[in-house]
Amino acid sequence: MSDRFLLAEPLPVETPPVEQGRLFHNADDAVAALTRLYDAAVDFLLQSFDTVLKYGSADRRYRAFYPEIALTTTGHTRIDSRLSFGFVSGPGHYATTITRPDLFGDYLHKQIEQLIHNHGQPLRIGHSDTPIPLHFAFPEGTYVDGSQAERLGMPLRDIFDVPDLAATDDRIVNGNFEPAPGEAWPLAPFTAQRVDYSLARLSHYTATSPRHFQNFVMFTNYQFYIDEFAAMARRFMAEGGHGYESFVEPGNVVTPAGETSAGSGVSPARLPQMPAYHLTRADGSGITMVNIGVGPSNAKTITDHVAVLRPHAWLMLGHCAGLRNTQALGDYVLAHAYVREDHVLDADLPVWVPVPPLAEVQVALEKAVADVTGLEGYDLKRIMRTGTVATIDNRNWELRDQTEPVERLSKSRAIALDMESATIAANGYRFRVPYGTLLCVSDKPLHGELKLPGMATAFYKRQVAQHLEIGIRAMQSLAEMPHEKLHSRKLRSFFETAFQ
Repeated sequence: MSDRFLLAEPLPVETPPVEQGRLFHNADDAVAALTRLYDAAVDFLLQSFDTVLKYGSADRRYRAFYPEIALTTTGHTRIDSRLSFGFVSGPGHYATTITRPDLFGDYLHKQIEQLIHNHGQPLRIGHSDTPIPLHFAFPEGTYVDGSQAERLGMPLRDIFDVPDLAATDDRIVNGNFEPAPGEAWPLAPFTAQRVDYSLARLSHYTATSPRHFQNFVMFTNYQFYIDEFAAMARRFMAEGGHGYESFVEPGNVVTPAGETSAGSGVSPARLPQMPAYHLTRADGSGITMVNIGVGPSNAKTITDHVAVLRPHAWLMLGHCAGLRNTQALGDYVLAHAYVREDHVLDADLPVWVPVPPLAEVQVALEKAVADVTGLEGYDLKRIMRTGTVATIDNRNWELRDQTEPVERLSKSRAIALDMESATIAANGYRFRVPYGTLLCVSDKPLHGELKLPGMATAFYKRQVAQHLEIGIRAMQSLAEMPHEKLHSRKLRSFFETAFQ
């Protein structure tokens, strides 16, 4: 009878050779080492998976580990106080796990180069003790027949490591991380498993590969902007590219510069939840545009995942309700403060945390409005107002008794209302990604000024094209700015990771 309760002996674990680490004095060799270690680990898992499926069973567990970058310092190195990243804050042992060096090669090279330069000592690169989940080892676009795994005589998780939620949280960026005794302080804002999780989600939500995402990202809440962006991008490609090398649409449909039709990819049968479109440059300084739809939940979801790509800036470009009688339909709103009533970030970033305007982004947006409209100085106030944007999670707030919400909006000095902007700005603040908001007034519900059916089409045709051009000019201006200047110290907390 007692035999029924005997626990099975754990399976022996097979791993590829584990390297404890070597010191590297330059970024080229360090990135090459990371690539070699990662590729070998992934190949081991994939070959082991094929073996298990072939025989339908396993007499051992297969495990491979993420590579790791580590730095140990014993002194308080004096760092250029103007920098916001590229150094550790004091003596100690620091480390981070690494995934997809093929995707993050340029980023890793920059971070490693700065660390070695600023601290004057090498970095140690070897295997970590964090297993790579089998799910994240498969190449992008891999299809695995679930029925094959179901024929195994034991659960797949008994043979391979699977994603661990304890390793995919945001404790580092939220400032809640406390290392256990003997554990290293983090070098990067995200662990490798957290990055892998978001890379998979990005493909799912946007129907494009993460490798197409650019370092300058625009989010919108209306398809009209996407239609205009796509039309402009196709025109650019037909005319030689205008400085961009390709245009990528959902399904990884790629139109190269100089062509009028796609050269690869297959359009999906239906658009994904948040389709992404990319005007690409070889160095990643192009522009990605994502239609996030309506609401703070989508706004948080997409920025949670885009953040692991470490973009240099993101903007919200969309429509809003104007709250002042002096505003007209088509006027612009440049947010310099936010009222956050979206509630989706309350647990991660309390509402008492201010989300400040970033001078570099504000100046780029204001200059772009002036350049495109031909107005400047005091005349620019005719069509653009700078002030507080309120973001709420109730689309039909007008159907309530308006006394209390209108009083709160007035006290906050809000000039516009939407459902996404504060969420995107707050997540930019949380993830240390420079952010900004430029909205266009499309209705004035407090003053009974709504678009009539015929007015809507004309309004969108006229205003969306101009608004989009402003956003693109602002992004191009930010792309020309040195990264050290764009990534403001304003977004850095008391303890920060060395990686941007």
